[in-house]
Amino acid sequence: MAVNERILVIDDEAPIRRALQTALTGHGYQVEVAEDGEDGLVRAATYSPQLIVLDLMMPKLDGIQVLQDLRSWSQVPVLVLSARGEEQEKVRALDLGADDYLTKPFGIDEFLARLRALLRRNAATARPDAVATFGDVTVDLGRRVVTKSGEEVHLTPTEFALLAAFIAEPDRVLTHRHLLDRVWGGYAVDNAQQLRVYMGYLRKKLEDDPANPRWLVTDPGVGYRLRME
Repeated sequence: MAVNERILVIDDEAPIRRALQTALTGHGYQVEVAEDGEDGLVRAATYSPQLIVLDLMMPKLDGIQVLQDLRSWSQVPVLVLSARGEEQEKVRALDLGADDYLTKPFGIDEFLARLRALLRRNAATARPDAVATFGDVTVDLGRRVVTKSGEEVHLTPTEFALLAAFIAEPDRVLTHRHLLDRVWGGYAVDNAQQLRVYMGYLRKKLEDDPANPRWLVTDPGVGYRLRME
């Protein structure tokens, strides 16, 4: 049961607000709701939530505008809700700083799992000498050593940089553009093929079944994520 974790839900659809409020309060979260973007920004400033659930399509201020304003003064985790067919807006939201997304309709269990993952990631303190583990893979960021089942795995500098980008933001979907900019620099942001090639290299070295990856997974049409559970 969660204790004293404050969640702000910004959505113009009353049935969704009620359903999420019921689910969240039932799992011990404190919940504030806003029915449009303007109200949402005011409540974000006054309520100081630890996570915001943000619908993309709203009157007055849509989710993209809310996110742009919010990111000018806050880094609170944001879980975006989008309708099917809003693929480009969803990608744009992630590039602007949203932390994850769910496509409507969605199940409450998946919603709660995504929310817990974001809260865990936000609570973790990142250290340059941190050691990350997923499955039988261990990554010592300080020593730049990667092992699988106890055996050292050789990664090229680019492969290690790509893996480190995922470890810095675990359980978060990272867009193609975000990864290309972070690992290769701004000149490469349109070279999605290069990213696919290097994702293939990482999966071949770190996954038991590279064709059906368990840890380095694809979010179709959006990007990739490192699943830590």
